[in-house]
Amino acid sequence: MATTPTMTIEYFTLACYFGLLILIGGIFARFNRNLSDFTRGGAQCSWWLVGVSSLMAGISAFTFTGNGSAAYDAGPTFLIIYLANILGYAIGAFYLARRYRQSRALTSADVVRARFGPGVEKIYIGVSVLQAPFGAAVQLWSLAVFVHAVFGLPLLPLIVVIGLVTIFYSASGGMWGVMATDVLQGTVLFGVTLLVAALSLHAVGGWAGFFEHWSDPAVAEDFRWIKAEGQFPQNRFTGPWMIVVFIMQLVGQIHLGASSKFLSAKDGREASKAAAFAMGLMALGSVIWFVPPMVARFIYEPLVGAIAIKDPATAAYAVAARELLPKGLMGVMIAAMFSATMSSMDMGMNHLTGIIVRNLVPGLRSRLGWAPLSEQRQVWWCRGITTLLGVLIIGLSLMLAQQSRFILFDAYLFFASIVNFPVFLPLLAGIFIRHLPRWGFLFMMMTAAVPGIVSLAQEHLGGPAWTIQERGGWGLLCFIVALVICLVMARRSPAGYRAREDEFFATINRPVDFAKEVGKDRDAEQASLIGWVICGSGALFLLFLIPGNPFVQRLAIAALATFICGIGGLLVWTARQARARGAAGS
Repeated sequence: MATTPTMTIEYFTLACYFGLLILIGGIFARFNRNLSDFTRGGAQCSWWLVGVSSLMAGISAFTFTGNGSAAYDAGPTFLIIYLANILGYAIGAFYLARRYRQSRALTSADVVRARFGPGVEKIYIGVSVLQAPFGAAVQLWSLAVFVHAVFGLPLLPLIVVIGLVTIFYSASGGMWGVMATDVLQGTVLFGVTLLVAALSLHAVGGWAGFFEHWSDPAVAEDFRWIKAEGQFPQNRFTGPWMIVVFIMQLVGQIHLGASSKFLSAKDGREASKAAAFAMGLMALGSVIWFVPPMVARFIYEPLVGAIAIKDPATAAYAVAARELLPKGLMGVMIAAMFSATMSSMDMGMNHLTGIIVRNLVPGLRSRLGWAPLSEQRQVWWCRGITTLLGVLIIGLSLMLAQQSRFILFDAYLFFASIVNFPVFLPLLAGIFIRHLPRWGFLFMMMTAAVPGIVSLAQEHLGGPAWTIQERGGWGLLCFIVALVICLVMARRSPAGYRAREDEFFATINRPVDFAKEVGKDRDAEQASLIGWVICGSGALFLLFLIPGNPFVQRLAIAALATFICGIGGLLVWTARQARARGAAGS
């Protein structure tokens, strides 16, 4: 494909963006003195930093490819996923986030061990080793599909390049680098996607024109909220599908393993504020992210259908952005997609790295008679394992990109229903129910896994394939039966086991005294560093005023640059206020 001047601008944009990520990783590498710093930012992170990072860990290019294809094909039904996310953050804000931080854990595996014991911790580690790389591989695959659809670049080399960039800055900066880049990425992402949503609405005549297109007989049947059975393959988007997917997504948001999102907060109060902030951002995103792919269905359907990939609908958001954004800003759109996916990948790698170095390696070294790792060597182990995990994720993503069984939207839900759901359900029970039998977790997990095992066996023997709602629905029913049995048998647990359960709940309900338990406040330092990087990024956006765009599009570019600089300026101002309060207090 020939390189045009506009394409040159897009490539320059991506190069600058990668440079910023490398810069941030280098700046925050010096923050990592021990395992706590690398895996949870030393529990010194402000609520806004934790909130943005928590949100960015939950979205990726899949939001704009997999979910975008669902919006293009079926209209608003997929919003049930975002509703579950919003409710999950609300539960975090009002109840769970505070308690997860007050567990005083370094990793989510620590939380699982404190609640259920070392046996369940090992099961959780095993599932995490399987689940986290696969989830990140799906995210990487979805990003490569998006970039391929816009630039026409080869899909497989893209996966390798994107993965290597993510490995580089994740391994260098640790959790500090991950969270700092998340704020930059979130600012760029929301600025660009707000602009794409506004331009999409303008293209169809505002909200009035949008709803007029929605009621057009050509799409009205597909865009009903609840679809009829048989309308879509595997009965997707029907009432049962919506219920099961909602429950699966909600459980994934709030179970014990999801505690990692809030372990970096300074204390329980900051963790609750972080969850509330993430909830607000998710609600805003839910409104603006579903508009462009639906507009693509209204006015760009021939262009979407012409995309030469297996499921052209996954490129619907990309097509809308490509047709509507001013010259030069498509590179920014791609950078935003990189942002979303890298934030999911790096958080997944960092989370799993922490579990391996904190919860797996010490036991192995002890059995081999080796001395424990020093704090500095733990950091180097984290960097090495992050690199190895990144290579594994790249390999899995390459395999997914070449398989033909699943479309992108179904791949993640399939894995979630087979592996995640049976494990997450008992982890959810463990945070809301004080007393369970010693064997309760394993019994609930194995019972909930039975439908998934049966479905795979039946398909292997040539039987009909199960739908997501069948597999998830039967799994949920089996879990409820097992939970009732556990509640009846819980009173027979040994007194020592019940005492350990009581100790866990006493700990998570005891507020964190940040001054005594952590001590060093880095609010001003993190706000200042991140704020100036964002301000510099916003200033670079003004360079896009140079290419020949119409006046209205130049205004759009100026508005985007102002938005980004405004966020950066607000952080710099916050840092100065924090320093002033510190000087007054001393």
